[in-house]
Amino acid sequence: MKLKPFERIDDLLIDGLRIIQNERQFCFSLDAVLLAHFTSTKKNWQGLDLGTGTGVMPLLLAKRVKKMYAVELNPVTADLAKRNVLMNKLADKIVICEGDYRQIGKFYPAQFADFAVANPPYRPLSQGNINNTDGIAKARHEITATLADVVRAAHYVLKYHGRFAMVHLPERLSEIIVQMNINGIVPKRLRFVQPKIEKPPNMVLIEGVAGGAAGGLKVDIPLIVHEPGGQYTKELMQYYYPETSQI
Repeated sequence: MKLKPFERIDDLLIDGLRIIQNERQFCFSLDAVLLAHFTSTKKNWQGLDLGTGTGVMPLLLAKRVKKMYAVELNPVTADLAKRNVLMNKLADKIVICEGDYRQIGKFYPAQFADFAVANPPYRPLSQGNINNTDGIAKARHEITATLADVVRAAHYVLKYHGRFAMVHLPERLSEIIVQMNINGIVPKRLRFVQPKIEKPPNMVLIEGVAGGAAGGLKVDIPLIVHEPGGQYTKELMQYYYPETSQI
């Protein structure tokens, strides 16, 4: 695979997958891996990743489902996502679309997906310092799309009782729940992520059901990322090395 300037190939350490990333664009982080493991899937389902970036979520989910679709606004990362699909020989399972999910109806039919996932920009424009690199800024701050936009897009594509899973910041949980309810997606699963057992959560994983009955929210025990010494916890190690669960 021939690389372009500022590109590198990283090993995902999962299922032999590799990913091309551009150092001047937003590079995926642990939150994508956590979301992939949190998301409910079935072998006969087809899903949509809203704002796929370099395509890491479809890569991680492809072997668990029938088909993965993904939409990405940034032309640079959309191109990377398409090349990552080809490099990993998953063109039969993953379809990447360059487009704006705020106009989701231009690219996908209503109620076609069994599930949708999103790792959206975390921060409103009014919060935090905005990165000078355009691609990174758009991935971190709501420059091109808001929380409401991504939940609205999920509602459009989901079948009745389809599932929507997202990773976000704990401080925006109340907004997330409000937007889900506005769009007829009832929160059903919630899990906080703590960097260490003594640290407060810095991420939240949430999944809702389109047209689900009110109530019934299940809150899982927190996911702890690091042991006191800094190494990954056993649960995190199992994400990368499933054989460790047998030890």
